[in-house]
Parts: sequence; structure tokens; C-alpha cells
Amino acid sequence: MSSATLAGCGALILWAFLAPLARMAGALPPLQITALAFAAGGLIALAVVAAQGRLSLLRQGGLAWAHGVGGLFGYHALYFAALALAPAVEANLLNYLWPLLIVLLSGPILGLPLGPRRLAGVALGFAGCALLVGAGASFPPSALLGFACAIGCAVVWAVYSVMSKRMSAVPTEALAGFCLASALLAGLAHLLFESSVAPDAMQWLAVLLLGAGPLGAAFFLWDAGMKRGDPRLLGTLAYAVPVASTLLLVLMGEGALTWRVAVAALLVAGGGLLAATVRD
Repeated sequence: MSSATLAGCGALILWAFLAPLARMAGALPPLQITALAFAAGGLIALAVVAAQGRLSLLRQGGLAWAHGVGGLFGYHALYFAALALAPAVEANLLNYLWPLLIVLLSGPILGLPLGPRRLAGVALGFAGCALLVGAGASFPPSALLGFACAIGCAVVWAVYSVMSKRMSAVPTEALAGFCLASALLAGLAHLLFESSVAPDAMQWLAVLLLGAGPLGAAFFLWDAGMKRGDPRLLGTLAYAVPVASTLLLVLMGEGALTWRVAVAALLVAGGGLLAATVRD
């Protein structure tokens, strides 16, 4: 496994902490959390880029900004819209189509071979995710708009991720600007659609940790993984995120270790092993 693919795995590990840290943030509205966390992550990244004397790398063309901000903000905006307009279980299940889509799109967009073992691996991963995330799912017609938003966010993140390889000339440092622009857009959406809540000390800590990890460093690691690593393997391994996130919540006392979690972990691990052992 290349160092770039390992960097992408680092992003997956950080994303596993998204749900526990969101629980830690308590009753803060989701768009407010997103705006604050993106701002924290963007400012931390900006400080690092400035310390390296590489601020000039933030000057990118319109296509790079559309790709970066469209992916980061577009995904989160559609995800929160899906949660508002559809039941959370079903919205989350549809959202987790993005790892499968990354693998499938790597063929036509990037010209990468897929093969039966890779497809079997991602199918096992999705089965594990469906077992864990989609228990008792139903799809009432009244929530069609929310389901469309959930599918939309999966498509946006998959296209953003796969197209990152096509945007390899855009330096990873430019993500500092994309995060800050996403923070601004999320802040405007928050003011339009939510009521502000003053964070307490624990909530500020959660926001800073979110900005430093799942909504900060994770995007930089994912960018490196998508541009220079194997998007097919990362897409398959991404199904470990909901399993790892659930296990972390169990450790926090937020849930129980059930047979669904155990079987889902085995399916995801089996799928990841299948994909990891494929040789092109």
C-alpha cells in the first residue's frame, strides 16, 4: 500500500470520530457546527501554510475553487438537508453510497480496472454498512426530496473525490482556502435556516477537535490519497468508517455492542481484505 493511500486511510480514521465529536457538541445546530468547524480547520491550515511561506498556493483558478468548495460545502449542505427532510436511518444509508460510487466511477473517469474481486469487496462493504446503518429502513414517498438530497450528497462526494486525481495540479495547501470559503457559506446557511446557540466550553472543545480532525486534517489526507493513492481501495475501505464510528460510540456509552455491529465489522473487514489483495 502506497504512502498516499495510507494518508487516505488516515482520513477515514479521523472521519470515524465525526459522530462521537458531534455528540460531544451537544445541541448546537448542524450548520452552525459545520461553519465553526470549517472555520477552525481552515484557520489552522492557513496558519500552517503561512508558516511554510506558501500562501501564494491559495491563488487558484475558478475551476479549482468550484471543485473544492463544491465538494466540501456541497456535500455537507445536501447531507444536512437530507437529515432534515428524510428519516435519519434511510438518509445515512443512501449517503453511504459514496464509497461504492468512488469505486465504480474510478473505471470510466480515471480508466482504472475494477475486476470481480474489487467489486465483490466493495459489495461486502456496502452489505456491512446496510446491516449496521440501515436496520429497519423504509422509504416513504413523503420523504422523496430528502432521499434525493441523500443520494445527491453521495454523488457529490464521490465525484469530488474521483475528480481530485484529475485536479492533481492543484496543491493540497489550497484546501485551506476551500475550507474557509465553505465555512462562510455554511455560516450564511446557518443564519438563514437555524437559530444560533452560544457554545459552552465543552462544545467549543468539540468544535476545535472537529476542525482539527474530521473537518480539517482529514480533508488534506483524503486529497493526498485521492490524487496519488488508489481510489478503488480507499472507496472500499471507507465502509469501515460507520463501523468504527459505532464502536467509538459504544466505548462512550452511547450504544451497545450487538450482533449487527460484529457481523458488519466482519463483512467490511472481508471486503477490505479482498480489495487490498488485488493486483493490477
